[in-house]
Amino acid sequence: MSHESHSQLAIHPVEGDADLLKRRQVARRTRIAAILLLVVLGVGAARTVVSRMLNARVLEQTSAQSAMQYVKVAKVQAAGAVQSLNLPGTLQGYVQAPVSARAGGYLRRWSKDIGSRVQQGDLLAEIETPELDQQLSQAIAARNQTAANLELTKTTVDRWEQLRKRDAVSQQELEERRSAFVQAKANLAGADANVERLRQLEGFKRVVAPFAGVITKRNVDIGDLIDSNKPLFLLSQTDPLRVYVSVPQTYAHLVKPGQAAVVTQTELRGRTFKGQVMRTASSIDANTRTMQVEINLPNRDGALLPGAFVNVELVAAPSGTLSVPSNVVIFRSNGSLVANVDASGVVHLMTVRIGRNYGETVEVLDGLKGSESLVLNPSDSIAEGDKVQVVAAK
Repeated sequence: MSHESHSQLAIHPVEGDADLLKRRQVARRTRIAAILLLVVLGVGAARTVVSRMLNARVLEQTSAQSAMQYVKVAKVQAAGAVQSLNLPGTLQGYVQAPVSARAGGYLRRWSKDIGSRVQQGDLLAEIETPELDQQLSQAIAARNQTAANLELTKTTVDRWEQLRKRDAVSQQELEERRSAFVQAKANLAGADANVERLRQLEGFKRVVAPFAGVITKRNVDIGDLIDSNKPLFLLSQTDPLRVYVSVPQTYAHLVKPGQAAVVTQTELRGRTFKGQVMRTASSIDANTRTMQVEINLPNRDGALLPGAFVNVELVAAPSGTLSVPSNVVIFRSNGSLVANVDASGVVHLMTVRIGRNYGETVEVLDGLKGSESLVLNPSDSIAEGDKVQVVAAK
């Protein structure tokens, strides 16, 4: 019984029993405190263990996620895709020629200037030719003199033939007169030819357009001394135009006459001009390793100007090979590789043989079947057997 119980019952405990009771109470309280301490320590230890387990699991998941590679893939394009070649070109008039004077002299006047559109036969300029005029006058006078001499020799031959019939002259003398008549006829024919030649040269005093086109250059002015070595005008036919492009040797065998071509000019934004390949050089220039191609380009509205720089897009014939994006190819010491991802997300490195490079795409001549999924922009560290996660492109 406790001390309080003894007090209520008026029982006074013995002094030794009181000490014993106090010791028991202290021991009891000590045990309770120890138990509580052990419980607290056990709870803390359990919490620490659980926290470490959770942290380890999170760390493991984080490490797995960090180790996982996320990639984008591209499919191999079907064989036989049409290729497009973009090449620089230069415009030229379909017919372009310098117009020179055949007759020498001084320029009297010109009637067409640069930018003038002319038709065939239009007068461009007139030339004064005093020396040629004098030569023509002399030739006409010489011709008339030769004609008079011919009349005289003809009369002489007729007279000598009458004398020969009366046996008044020898046959030898008659043949000499006949020979002089034949020679006079030949001299008259030569004089006529010379007069005709000079008259034709007189016709070149009028410089006319040999074909319809545009005057793109005028090199003379009134009073200039004209000779046959100095072009007076440069005449170009602007409809249609010719476009000359140099196709690299790699693509030369894909360009054939009759193929379509699309021409664009930077200054004419939003406009395209359709042409056609007319002919090719059918040979490779040894200096540039290119083949010249000529394209016929209609220019009815005159929007395109001869000499302009243009971009030509040629639709090349299908090559019959597979093509892949150029950013899937890995270049290493053992050759050109691509990283193929199978259905389970495992990477397999495949050796390929590269063909022509079209910029964004390249030809694959060997090493692919056509159904592969190839990693875009693969890292340098990617290796055989790596586990990757394919991310869908936006």
